[in-house]
Amino acid sequence: MDPVNIFDFEAIARERLPKEEYDYIAGGATDELSVERNRRAFESWALRPRVMRDVSRLDLSTTVLGTKVALPVLIAPCGGHKKAHPEGEFATFRAAASRGTVFAVSANSSTSFQDLAQAASGALWVQLYPFRDKEMLTEWLQRAKRAGYKAVCVTLDSQWPPKRERNIRNNYKRIRGVNYPAFAGSAVAPRPGGRAGEGSDPAATWEDLQWIKAATDLPVVAKGIMTGEDVEACVAAGVDAVIVSNHGGRHLDNTLATIEVLPEAVAAAKGRVEVLLDGGIRRGADVVKAIALGARAVFIGRPLFWGLAADGERGVARVLDILKEEIEITMAKCGRPIIADIDASVVVKAPRL
Repeated sequence: MDPVNIFDFEAIARERLPKEEYDYIAGGATDELSVERNRRAFESWALRPRVMRDVSRLDLSTTVLGTKVALPVLIAPCGGHKKAHPEGEFATFRAAASRGTVFAVSANSSTSFQDLAQAASGALWVQLYPFRDKEMLTEWLQRAKRAGYKAVCVTLDSQWPPKRERNIRNNYKRIRGVNYPAFAGSAVAPRPGGRAGEGSDPAATWEDLQWIKAATDLPVVAKGIMTGEDVEACVAAGVDAVIVSNHGGRHLDNTLATIEVLPEAVAAAKGRVEVLLDGGIRRGADVVKAIALGARAVFIGRPLFWGLAADGERGVARVLDILKEEIEITMAKCGRPIIADIDASVVVKAPRL
């Protein structure tokens, strides 16, 4: 039977992927409470349907950092798409481009930045960390600019390695992405303690983010923001957007869900930067709730791997299509024919049953 929702894709991926690869994608830090909370927290907001409004034509398009997207669902920077399908990031990018959305390419991509940019005509962001090696960082920024990337996504919550117990039990070893010239192809053993990997600098501060902003003329997006205070710091550093993200519950357990933090982040932003969100998006209604609470758009991470595992490029495209269909249904039932019509009056805090 063809998948009818995102959860069907996950079931297919669980069957097809080796256990250690499925666990790496699905798992989180320590007790994985935040993984579950990211998902369940959407239930704490209820939709307020409206009737007798003209919803004969729906438009899901919006802009993110000036780039028009056909729907407010972007592809998050997740490393190693070849874990799920031999075509890896090429398949993901073609799917994203065909559906008119942005693909944020991980620093740990299994495909080079330049090669990927030639695979389709679509919007790409490059993701990186506040590396210790500023020379390498400068080179990456220059390569991305030359290849036509539209923005730089700096992940800020990875200065220290997490404890992911599924990976430890599976003796899982990650492979660094090919964009690390000094380390290409080398394995990274799971390290529950010790120094950070992939060149992330444990000593990095807001000055390093300012340095990155000054080193490129591309828009800079700060990922991994979970407090209003850090939104303020991002604004002071000059970034153009923030992503409210707890890394899918993969780095620090016992955090609030991203949808719970979103109103605080939006209030702190005061319209000075665009606010995006990832974490737990599985339904079109989740997307509408996030936009109602102030997000410009959302990212999906794990579902892209499930789509890849199920059917490569077509699987990722189908994941996006399902979300689009569910967003359309939710918008129509709430009487909001365009994205700009989705505001705080669309949702209400749901009392506990």
